[in-house]
Amino acid sequence: MPDYDVIIVGAGSVGVPTAMALADKGVKTLVVDKHPSVGQGENKHAIGGIRATHTDPAKILVCLKSLDVFSTWRERFGQEIEWLKGGYIFPVYRETEEKLLKSFLPFQKEYGLNIDFKGPDDIAAAVPGINREGLIGGTISPDDGSASPLLACNFFFQRARALGATFQFKADVTGILVEKGAVTGVATSAGRFSAPVVIDAAGPYSADLNRSLGVDIPVVSESHEGAVTEPVQMFCPAMVVDMRPAEGSLNYYYYQNKHGQLIFCITPDPPIPGTSHDETSRFLPQVCSRMVSLMPRLKHIRVRRVWRGLYPMTPDGSPFVGWNRKVDGLLHATGMCGQGFMLGPGVGEVVARMVIRNETPEDRIVLEKFSLYRDLGAGMEALK
Repeated sequence: MPDYDVIIVGAGSVGVPTAMALADKGVKTLVVDKHPSVGQGENKHAIGGIRATHTDPAKILVCLKSLDVFSTWRERFGQEIEWLKGGYIFPVYRETEEKLLKSFLPFQKEYGLNIDFKGPDDIAAAVPGINREGLIGGTISPDDGSASPLLACNFFFQRARALGATFQFKADVTGILVEKGAVTGVATSAGRFSAPVVIDAAGPYSADLNRSLGVDIPVVSESHEGAVTEPVQMFCPAMVVDMRPAEGSLNYYYYQNKHGQLIFCITPDPPIPGTSHDETSRFLPQVCSRMVSLMPRLKHIRVRRVWRGLYPMTPDGSPFVGWNRKVDGLLHATGMCGQGFMLGPGVGEVVARMVIRNETPEDRIVLEKFSLYRDLGAGMEALK
């Protein structure tokens, strides 16, 4: 008899909430991870933003569910994950972004997103101190927010264990075991474990994991840097996203967390492939000049720490969630493209229903859009 019903590879932003969702449905679940505890891979490098503001219906549906989990966690379980309903704001200074964002509104509202395009006075009121010169307006989605990735992952872990999930740490997976075209378990540095279903939640290491059984999955690791400042009095809890490209970057974004610290990140252009976690000397001058240009009041805030994390990227900026068609029992939940923290709880619930064969009509929309076998040449999601 197999040891477990399901084995999840990866105890991070996707693997842990997936274990929680599976255990809640009575599925005997094991999570294996090479690190000594949960969230020690890329989860601890996440900056904490959570939004349903996307242009992909699958991401909207999944993240609306994630928002429900994050926003009600303290009320339901009495645990502080530092959820802050600050919203997401995309300020607009060019006609290009104005037309683009306005064109998405009917579609976004159709799928349940609370969002509107506001004029410059509303944007200036929501982002005190923003540069008013040339400001046209922007979108505000007030139900989006932020939370602590480490606290959330830890409490999801505690909940998963309370529901019966098992976690095996310091277990580096050396291969997925297959017999006659079907998954039978995993081999790890801590021994072998058997199950008829293995879920790939290995993020930037998914390509190597799948290569062990001859499966090619187009997930490529890219490096992104982030930083956090000293705490200051709260003035803008919203995640502010400047979509304008600049030399060396496509966009950048920042928000103020519950402690008053500003946390910020940039999207490098061209991308930086690889698995290096080493900080660079380019990041701070590049992002800080952009931030001060948008928000002059930030020029005297001191930066406390800089770090570098990995984004498991797919060709079109959307995840892979679904059954593998070549290996029976292999289920992919990977390639979150740097959005694993916000997608994790929603993806976990979809995956749990897949395992017990009880998908909803909304799940089918998600699975079609996130299929490994979709057309990957359609282009990157506009709000990636």
